[in-house]
Amino acid sequence: MIYRRFGRTELQMPVFSCGGMRYQHSWKDEEAEGITSEGQANLEATIRRSVELGINHIETARGYGTSEIQLGRILPKLDRDKIIVQTKVAPCDDSAEFRKTFDHSMSLLKLDHVELLGLHGVNNQEFFDWAMRPGGSLDEAEKLRKAGRVRHIGFSTHGPVDLIIQAIESGRFDYVNLHYYWIYQNNWAAVEAATRHDMGVFIISPSDKGGMLYQPPEKLVNLCKPLSPMVFNDLFCLSHPQIHTLSIGAAKPSDFDEHVEGLKSLQEAEAVLAPILIKLSEAYQEALGAEWLASWQNGLPKWEQTPGNMNLPIVIWLWNLLKAFDLKEYARMRYNLLGNGGHWFPGLNAEKLNEVESLIHNQLEGYPYRDKAIAILKEMHSLVGGEAVKRLSTID
Repeated sequence: MIYRRFGRTELQMPVFSCGGMRYQHSWKDEEAEGITSEGQANLEATIRRSVELGINHIETARGYGTSEIQLGRILPKLDRDKIIVQTKVAPCDDSAEFRKTFDHSMSLLKLDHVELLGLHGVNNQEFFDWAMRPGGSLDEAEKLRKAGRVRHIGFSTHGPVDLIIQAIESGRFDYVNLHYYWIYQNNWAAVEAATRHDMGVFIISPSDKGGMLYQPPEKLVNLCKPLSPMVFNDLFCLSHPQIHTLSIGAAKPSDFDEHVEGLKSLQEAEAVLAPILIKLSEAYQEALGAEWLASWQNGLPKWEQTPGNMNLPIVIWLWNLLKAFDLKEYARMRYNLLGNGGHWFPGLNAEKLNEVESLIHNQLEGYPYRDKAIAILKEMHSLVGGEAVKRLSTID
């Protein structure tokens, strides 16, 4: 395994982390009594394989259903000095409730401390304020650090880049969990800000949110050769020294294999990636045109400012990916999550465009692609609109 200094935490972080979203029995805490021996054995085998490979960072959250209680059955059996444990607790309006939730996490994990505590889901101004205000969740986390129950404090975010940078520039966090992939590079300014503050940088779910790369379309497979799309994305992210670790949401022990095998090319990443990046760029331009790619985002309103709360930047971005790389299943999944993702993936899709089309048309006056944008909204709903997709943590 390859390790990188995780910013000012001084932890030697493996470039892959064992993310805890996929191997648990259930997303519902109340189903803990139904955990099967087979399910627990799979989780424990996954954790042991992770540690065996040198992936000694184990990441979970209070919101990950039975993940913590299942980890509590294996973590105390491991060499505590050789593992890095991270859990995450959402900021809330009541700091006593934040402390209570953290205490519950620790009771489930059966640990007396965690190396990393993340404030989970600093996605909008409300959660930011709950975290940052005097006496808020971050102050409570600092008390936990002084008590020795937490070594380092960070935050995870699915929020807009300006909000992420605002949290980083506070200077109060040691690390950040955020999104950054080849298909989505909007958060690079936040990565740079984190680097200026010597923060650890953890990339959330690169294989899933980075394009559902475990089941890539044939076109993307061909463009990424001789690498697989998943390994390409790993190397693309890790070719930036500002990025320290990528989460592997392993569901079973063998899910690490392709990622770890791909690390053999990391030292030659620049040379290996260069021809693939050219092919991908050419495919993008051939499908969409250089002018569109350079300017389509300029002047688009935020979802909160759009009639019907339609998330135009996301819908058009997904259309771009579908047209250029045949990422239809990824586009379908993300498109139908709009309206159901809450503050984790906000805004609506174009299902009710007919009700607000004239208002959007008027709002986009001055946007050079106004008619094209509205046509894209209609086409996207025709191509991928369908049954609503729920976040995993909300599935009944």
